[in-house]
Amino acid sequence: MSKRITAPLSPEVAKELRCGDSVLLSGTIYTARDAAHKRLVELVKEGKELPFPMQNAVIYYVGPTPAKPGQPIGSAGPTTSYRMDAYAPTLIAMGLTGMIGKGKRGPEVVAAMKEHNAVYFGAIGGAGALLARCVVSSEIVAYEDLGAEAIRRLEVRDMPLTVVIDSLGNNLYQQGRQEYLAGRREGA
Repeated sequence: MSKRITAPLSPEVAKELRCGDSVLLSGTIYTARDAAHKRLVELVKEGKELPFPMQNAVIYYVGPTPAKPGQPIGSAGPTTSYRMDAYAPTLIAMGLTGMIGKGKRGPEVVAAMKEHNAVYFGAIGGAGALLARCVVSSEIVAYEDLGAEAIRRLEVRDMPLTVVIDSLGNNLYQQGRQEYLAGRREGA
């Protein structure tokens, strides 16, 4: 059974999620990839205001394709997350509570997640057209010059995600592998 959660995502809700949980996310999220992350962290270092509120924010690592007529967004599949690892700890420390992508995360990101009660959600790679159906509206809020990688504010409804790394640092990629190997030993 999927847990229904809403973004902005409070640290209290993030703390209740466990790796392996299936969730349906609704609410306001933001898109950003590595070029946008670099600019965001530069703004932080300069003490300037960010183009959206980072407190309790959820960022989806995606560069969607152009929207077809009458649609809010084109195909919106997740980007490989490790490309944001150099920037994520800074944003997590500023209040970012959720990240959506695919693939592993580095130890610095996991340490920041544990310290600040953030979670990492996995979205299904290759299912961008299906994930786009969850997007109710899309609006560019910053860095339009980045094209598909501009920061967008999305309103989403029932976006299917899996908690890959929870706020305790439990990692589905590690636990799933351990459980698989333990099952193979038992069946051998």
